[in-house]
Amino acid sequence: MSNRTDSNLYTVIFAVIMVFVVGAVLAFAAESLKPKINENKRLEKQQNILYAMGVNENTEGSAVFVSTDKVASEFEKYIKEQLVIDGDNVVEDDEAYLIDVKKEQTKAKSGGVRRLPLFVGEKDGSTFYVIPIYGKGLWDAIWGYVSVDENMVVQGAYFDHKGETPGLGANIKERYFMDDFIGEHLLDESGNFKGIDVAKGNADPKMKLKQTMRLMLLQVPRLQVMV
Repeated sequence: MSNRTDSNLYTVIFAVIMVFVVGAVLAFAAESLKPKINENKRLEKQQNILYAMGVNENTEGSAVFVSTDKVASEFEKYIKEQLVIDGDNVVEDDEAYLIDVKKEQTKAKSGGVRRLPLFVGEKDGSTFYVIPIYGKGLWDAIWGYVSVDENMVVQGAYFDHKGETPGLGANIKERYFMDDFIGEHLLDESGNFKGIDVAKGNADPKMKLKQTMRLMLLQVPRLQVMV
């Protein structure tokens, strides 16, 4: 008599059972960890915003965020206002940092009105306007935050990516790259928005990007009116 475990039917039944069991375990784990995942995302956004305005724990040559155990208190200390720009309306919202800029951009492409966050911070007697950015890199999405003063001069920046080339586009996360934006002017001499172009071979030996990237500061037109 042949072993039942050698039959095709047994193999199929076993595979189906394993799919259901593994799926159930993964679903349970995802649901159980959801609060922790959401909390980590919240803290990460606060870290990124603070980094853009120069609140960090940087060491020599390395980018280091404010630690998670104190980022909430530091965020409350330095961020004085969280504004949401909704069409022609500007309202305060203590959770503006949780707005998904990518989803809002998709909404705008579909004809809707996107909600855009803007953060007003204060540090060492200076006021910072922190603006989220989102756009396309060479392979996938690029996002981050840029802080400017009332004259639209960059005071700090933070960038991240999903799938850029290691050693090339991925360098946007390196401190030397982010620090190089400090002092750049977003307006020309006539007061018109000119943005910032970043390219390999732009006479800056620190720039090692393969592609040219134009930073689209989503709230700049509104910001010029507000400041």
